[in-house]
Amino acid sequence: MRPLHLVNAFATEQSLVLGQRKVDGKSNEITAIPELLDYLHVKGCIVTADAMGCQGHIVKTALKNKADYVFAVKGNQERLLHDIRSVFEKGSARIDTAETSERSHGRSETRTCRVTSGLDGIRDRSRWDGLRSIVAIERAWTNRDGATSSETRYFISSLAPDAEEILRAVRAHWRVENSLHWSLDIAFREDESRVRIGHAGQNLALVRKLALNLLP
Repeated sequence: MRPLHLVNAFATEQSLVLGQRKVDGKSNEITAIPELLDYLHVKGCIVTADAMGCQGHIVKTALKNKADYVFAVKGNQERLLHDIRSVFEKGSARIDTAETSERSHGRSETRTCRVTSGLDGIRDRSRWDGLRSIVAIERAWTNRDGATSSETRYFISSLAPDAEEILRAVRAHWRVENSLHWSLDIAFREDESRVRIGHAGQNLALVRKLALNLLP
């Protein structure tokens, strides 16, 4: 029997799990995400998702529920990724920029966010309802031994081209790793669970999240 696969909705500011949706064995997250969005009250919120969630119908679902979106773009949307990179490489569009720096555990890290509403180079724009800005975030870090590395990630958004706001939204998205996934995997040992019969796995997952929500 296949292990349980759930999509979770997590409110980063409140550190609360808002809901979960089982991914059907014959489907994937692309189907489960819009179902979960329709279940929740997300009006006025910013919905963030990794590259799996960057789909035209998920964009439509977020907007239908009166929410904005910031979705990561990777190789699963190769044409869109190519166009976004080209816009920033040409540098002809007006760009808003924001930067954050921090140092912890002997490592320094800088994030530089560039945002533009110059969408002329984006083909298939009609597929991405509400698209108002494209985003490039470069993350550069130096380790204790002095070694440096960097990577650039790309996003689409229905938000106005405000680099500070979008950078905050992207950084908040990754709180789910420490605040939810790490706690479930390490503290609650969820990955070690072998409960598979009926709805028991889903019920236990829900109980763990209710307990996590009650913790200070």
